[in-house]
Amino acid sequence: MISDVLAEAKDKMHKSVEAAKDDFSSVRTGRANPALFQKILVDYYGTPTPLGQLAGMNNPEARTLVITPYDKAALKEIERAIVNAPNLGANVGNDGTIIRATLPELTEERRREFVKIVRAKGEDAKISIRNIRRKAKDDLDALTEVGDDEVARGEKELEAVTKTHIDAIDDALKKKEAELLEV
Repeated sequence: MISDVLAEAKDKMHKSVEAAKDDFSSVRTGRANPALFQKILVDYYGTPTPLGQLAGMNNPEARTLVITPYDKAALKEIERAIVNAPNLGANVGNDGTIIRATLPELTEERRREFVKIVRAKGEDAKISIRNIRRKAKDDLDALTEVGDDEVARGEKELEAVTKTHIDAIDDALKKKEAELLEV
């Protein structure tokens, strides 16, 4: 029973870490990264659809991303969605078949703003992990079939797992900050 509670907590914490890393990848650095554009919602025949499902993306240059729509009729809608995307500021142009999105060079001030955004996302992920720990601890305390020593051992293991996942978020956060501040 204790192992079930711990396994569930580990799984949820791992998913929180992965979600945090995914969130971090959606924050722009100096390079054009297809992950920045994956979640942009495009109004595709009246349905908000992620850009990653409507087009192929590659980056031939550091600050340029080439977007090739699978459906050429969606070209204008994709272009409009990219122009209106917050925190990108991309210069967008199309030649009738592909879209070229060029990201402007980041200023020092803009880099600092992005660092604040990433730190906030990191703190949200840590809060999520702490909430998972709290629920798992409540579940452990609710177990009446096992002894107090077993519950205490389970709580120590839970703390170790929590620390491991918090450290993983901190490491990802440090990497992203270094990437953002790199000129």
